[in-house]
Amino acid sequence: MQMKFIQFTVVASLSMLVTGVWMRIDPASFAEWANWPNHVHFLHDAGVFQIGIAVTMLFALWWRDVIAVVLAGFLVANTLHAVNHFLDRDGGNPSDWWQLGVFSLLAAAALTVRLRQLQLKTIDPVSR
Repeated sequence: MQMKFIQFTVVASLSMLVTGVWMRIDPASFAEWANWPNHVHFLHDAGVFQIGIAVTMLFALWWRDVIAVVLAGFLVANTLHAVNHFLDRDGGNPSDWWQLGVFSLLAAAALTVRLRQLQLKTIDPVSR
């Protein structure tokens, strides 16, 4: 039964990943297929959030620590979101990309600390 949940999670995450990449690299094609307006920035953002969900699902299979999974998923989604705002900076607030980038740096630092904590627990479970 456990293997079926893992298989479902992999298939669902790959579906999210494919959809997200499609929205990110060819928003016009995705908009036509979905019968949505071709709002490029919105589709780019929706695509990277789909990618972030997919990666978070895969991280959940790899790590058992909820905090590490959430931080890693946020780091991926938010960093891609910051890149979107950098590439599309003419259509929004010019400070969006670097403000989002600051949160990615904070998430990366928090993830590094959390992984270090987990490593220490594995090495010396008595000193938790």
